[in-house]
Amino acid sequence: MTDKIVPLLKPRSDLGVRTLSSVAMMSVAIGAIWLGGYAFMALILLVGLGVYWEFAKLALAFARNMSARIIWLVGGLLYVGLACFTLLLFSAPFFGMTPTIMLIAGVIGTDVGAYFAGRTFGGPRIAPRISPSKTWSGLLGGMVGAGLMMIAIQAAIYAFRGGNAGDGDVYLTYGWQRLALTGAALAIVAQIGDFFESWMKRRAGVKDSGGLIPGHGGLFDRTDGLIAVAFVAGLITISQSVMGS
Repeated sequence: MTDKIVPLLKPRSDLGVRTLSSVAMMSVAIGAIWLGGYAFMALILLVGLGVYWEFAKLALAFARNMSARIIWLVGGLLYVGLACFTLLLFSAPFFGMTPTIMLIAGVIGTDVGAYFAGRTFGGPRIAPRISPSKTWSGLLGGMVGAGLMMIAIQAAIYAFRGGNAGDGDVYLTYGWQRLALTGAALAIVAQIGDFFESWMKRRAGVKDSGGLIPGHGGLFDRTDGLIAVAFVAGLITISQSVMGS
């Protein structure tokens, strides 16, 4: 855990670098999802290891005593580990990748909706001391965006399969109203994950969790919402399994 964390006052890269990085990340993610199997598993494991490494660096930057460091490191392992396990579980043949695609699409919809609503309407900030750019209008836009994205993904999968959901894709039985509500809840969880990572960075005194992705910071910076959503989805899945047994 000796890698240098990106300094707090380091300037952002320009738009061109950010755009190229975004295209590269999306291409890798879409390719792994399309291939499925070992390719998707490898992506999740590699990203999960990178996220945990950055999580640990942040935690060690502000946890001063040994007991606090152990708690943070173990907690981070459970947090990131369960999120990755959930994404892998939801990509198993029984689910047919649909839940994983829905989660990822919902988080993307949250980011897009929050960005445009926040820039368009502005308004009061949710928690200015933790993340000054996050507004209530952005949160509402993210909730709408996540719901619309999940509905669009379901419609696209139906169209691709000629109106047949397939035996394995159990979550394609959701109606649009349920998907809209699920997307709204997902957006709230994703924003909480974003705030959690921002809080960790502020305590650590850094702007980014790392410098792996040009113009975007670290892996944790790009996946904070997805990690939170997958973690909560994992907890729900485990609780349902325990209650049903």
